[in-house]
Amino acid sequence: MLKVGLTGGIGSGKSEVSRLLAARGAVVIDADKIAREVVEPGTAGLAHVVGVFGTGVLHEDGSLNRERLGSIVFADSEKLASLNAIVHPLVGARVAELQERTDDDAIMVYDVPLLAENNLAPMYDVVVVVDASDEVRLARLVELRGMNEGDAKARFAAQATRENRLKIADIVVPNEGSLEDLQVQVDEVWTELAARATP
Repeated sequence: MLKVGLTGGIGSGKSEVSRLLAARGAVVIDADKIAREVVEPGTAGLAHVVGVFGTGVLHEDGSLNRERLGSIVFADSEKLASLNAIVHPLVGARVAELQERTDDDAIMVYDVPLLAENNLAPMYDVVVVVDASDEVRLARLVELRGMNEGDAKARFAAQATRENRLKIADIVVPNEGSLEDLQVQVDEVWTELAARATP
């Protein structure tokens, strides 16, 4: 099994690369998706979050208001650390469970936004970093996601710098062009991963 860590700053296009790799045959484990699952209504994870942050982080229906929680934790590194201490162990346990169910010869891609921040590179055989300049990423967040510039910059500040992400990369996927350009890049990455996975 080839374990591939896939990361990139918010707005870099990492999720699109993850989708394209899945379409080519990778088994993708999406840490963000799992992080949402472990705090769904009725879970111990959500109860723990509410215990630490209060009921103000809930929607009326009892589900987690991720935007409200995000505005709290991304403005305060200690609160972010408290949230991570709740969510990360739950995500880790779920990932281990999924990994056990996967074929031994699979190319497993772990879509991990905070791979650099949490010094997780040693856990993977290969680290792929999706890269775009801060200016391009900011424009995408504002134009495509409707995020205000202040919130977007707060997210940037809570993540590793572009330089620190690039330092841990075995493979870099530049993503400042079109979707067609990105597809060509991902084809090349897939060819390389398949070669590394072959004994």
